[in-house]
Amino acid sequence: MSNLNPGADDLWFLPLGGTGEIGMNLNLYGHQGKWLMVDCGVSFNEPLVPATKAPDSALADTFAVVAPDPTFIAENKDALAGLVITHGHEDHVGAVPYLWKRFRCPVYTTPFTAELLRRKLARENLGGQIPIIEVSGESTHTIGPFVVSWLAITHSIPEPYAVKIATQAGTVLHTADWKIDANPISGKPFKHSLYQSLAEENILALVGDSTNALKPGMSLSERTCYDGLLSTIKPLTGRVVVACFASNIARLISLAKVAANTGRYMALLGYSLVNMVGIARAQGIWPEEATLADASHIGYLPPEEVLVVATGSQGEPRAALSRLALDNHPLLELSKGDHVIFSSIVIPGNEKEVEKLVSRFNARGISTLLSEDSQLPVHASGHPCSEELKLMYHWVKPEIAVPVHGEHQHLEAHAQIAKSCGVRKTYVGQNGDLYRLAPQAGIRRGLVKTGRIPIRQKN
Repeated sequence: MSNLNPGADDLWFLPLGGTGEIGMNLNLYGHQGKWLMVDCGVSFNEPLVPATKAPDSALADTFAVVAPDPTFIAENKDALAGLVITHGHEDHVGAVPYLWKRFRCPVYTTPFTAELLRRKLARENLGGQIPIIEVSGESTHTIGPFVVSWLAITHSIPEPYAVKIATQAGTVLHTADWKIDANPISGKPFKHSLYQSLAEENILALVGDSTNALKPGMSLSERTCYDGLLSTIKPLTGRVVVACFASNIARLISLAKVAANTGRYMALLGYSLVNMVGIARAQGIWPEEATLADASHIGYLPPEEVLVVATGSQGEPRAALSRLALDNHPLLELSKGDHVIFSSIVIPGNEKEVEKLVSRFNARGISTLLSEDSQLPVHASGHPCSEELKLMYHWVKPEIAVPVHGEHQHLEAHAQIAKSCGVRKTYVGQNGDLYRLAPQAGIRRGLVKTGRIPIRQKN
């Protein structure tokens, strides 16, 4: 159905990606004849039919990069007021260079994410073609009938923001990805008072991150992760290679400090790492004292002086870590007695590829440590566990809870947490469901056809 037209009294939420799955978020809010898009992301090494829906056929048709099918909003692009990007992770911004021509709307985001997006667009020969409107943190902009406020939050990338979307029909808090981190390595600590104050604003709905809803307690602070990495690496002899997500600038800063405190030189292997640090430097986020060695020199240093951060923590075949495992990286050769530490989680679906990596390293006498197997914290998630979700609901006190950013079991767990906090209405759905938030709350299942489209063939 492509002719849905929200009225002046309507406030609708329509996810095209990221609800019922983890990754490739694409969310729409409808009000007064207009739509607002929040995030436009991709996912990696995925089938066009999710394995949960067609496990046999899905495994055969896997693509390197996939995005949500944008047909619905592309057919209604004249009603699209704008696109808001909450932060710079690929599952929130990665599809913009590939899908924007179908929308042709202005893009609103903060400086770090804007610079990241500009570099992506330049690689796709779209530099200067997309109107990017930079917004300052904790500012407010009117985008069509939507009044959007950026609310600082903590996550695992610079400048993460929740957005408060105010309309004549009601106000929504869209958390995007978040956690409570009182001691982040980069950026400001989580500001409780900002979210406690929302209880006075009669928030109609909280649309929120469900990734870790099944996990009890609180997520670890990046500061705790630094301590764990330092204690893990300090006693090691031989070269140390750490695999982590390139976007986690705080983790990279931690590792630079670990290198300085253990007498090692740190170098980066992988384009995305070099690019991210370049953006962090350009934005004044990277500390001047966090020095990096030239990657082309690192292979000539004594093993005990080497700390390398490499791309490829999910077993991507062309990434630096895979090349090190196959012993065909042009800048560095590992040998018996060296160490590989995964400062990351294994994303579901990537288990086999990571197992291959581990087996190849172990066969050569190179020790490996997965974060799941470490006695010390060498990775900290960027998503809220159950106690953090409870705190958010106690602070904000929304009338409605809409769990997103998770598979069905995560959404159900999130909904149960919201109910335990006194939220009267919770709606668990999936991509293509129309959530009617106002004037009368309800959900219409499968109203819009959704799916996945391939962006890049398998490597």
